[in-house]
Amino acid sequence: MTHTLQMENVNVTGFDLMPSPEDVKHRVPVTPAAARTVIHGRETIENILERRDPRMLVIVGPCSIHDPAAGLDYARRLKALAAEIADTLFVVMRVYFEKPRTAAGWKGFINDPRMDDSFHIEEGMQKAREFLLTLAEMGLPAATEALDPIAPQYLGDLISWTAIGARTSESQTHREMASGLSTPVGFKNGTDGDFVVAINAIRSAAAPHSFLGINPQGRSAVVRTQGNRHGHIVLRGGANRPNYDTVSVSLVEQALADAKLPVNVLVDCSHANSYKRPEMQPLVMRDVVHQIRQGNRSIVGLMVESFIEGGNQAIPADLAKLKYGCSVTDACLDWPSSEAMLREAREMLREALAARHAPPGHGAEAA
Repeated sequence: MTHTLQMENVNVTGFDLMPSPEDVKHRVPVTPAAARTVIHGRETIENILERRDPRMLVIVGPCSIHDPAAGLDYARRLKALAAEIADTLFVVMRVYFEKPRTAAGWKGFINDPRMDDSFHIEEGMQKAREFLLTLAEMGLPAATEALDPIAPQYLGDLISWTAIGARTSESQTHREMASGLSTPVGFKNGTDGDFVVAINAIRSAAAPHSFLGINPQGRSAVVRTQGNRHGHIVLRGGANRPNYDTVSVSLVEQALADAKLPVNVLVDCSHANSYKRPEMQPLVMRDVVHQIRQGNRSIVGLMVESFIEGGNQAIPADLAKLKYGCSVTDACLDWPSSEAMLREAREMLREALAARHAPPGHGAEAA
């Protein structure tokens, strides 16, 4: 009797067909209003990075989106605040649908939109796109983390800023992907606090690459890129200590200059920089604002993890018991505190940002 050896897919239990990016975009097409928001967001961020816009980029929002209704509730509040502080701070909403996991846990809305381990990825992808479209039609640009290298083909046209996370900045796959993204890209320092990984990632992503991916029709393809010249570093702390202090920032500035890269730094007020204690995020922001008022010229942006309710919650077996507007991943700052810290930053930075962009002999510093 002849036995056929199974040589591939030994641990695969099935292949579920996924609609192509083209199909999903046909179901949820970009509107003219949404396109204007996305393009304006990208251009403004590029202008901030290139010092043509004196404002500070602020990426603020939940650690992750798990309830679209609560996410849009938050977005409406943020949109109103963004208009109020727009003369000094350019606000982009943090919209994270994918969550990296060190071991196990909920992997985010795209992977498991029903939060019950049913993994209806096709449903999650379409609903994620619907959420981003609604946000863009409101006039609020979106930021996200690119984790799965195929997802940008489905969602990338609705994103204005992209992060490559601390766990993936060292990944060749993610550096190649970033080289082809249509948005500015922030690379986080490693979870151990090492920023050299992020600097190498910026250099790599700025170069052309060729790699395996999919085309809009969902076919396997060799993707060829020209490189992304708007990469920058995101300091998020690491190894259980912050790295937003003046010494850490100075070291990063020198390393970027030595690598002949633009000296652009974005500080994440959450994660290790606040010891994952959301109530400390305003203190981090205040410190960074003080650095700018004292003459820092490299810090161009800030990130805040914020939601309607403060803290976080475990995902209950009965989803009806979920607390509305409260994170199911990292703990977030509550909305009233978020409003207060951003208003304070606007007041403290209004003159300082104008001064650091003014030509010698002009502006506030000449007064």
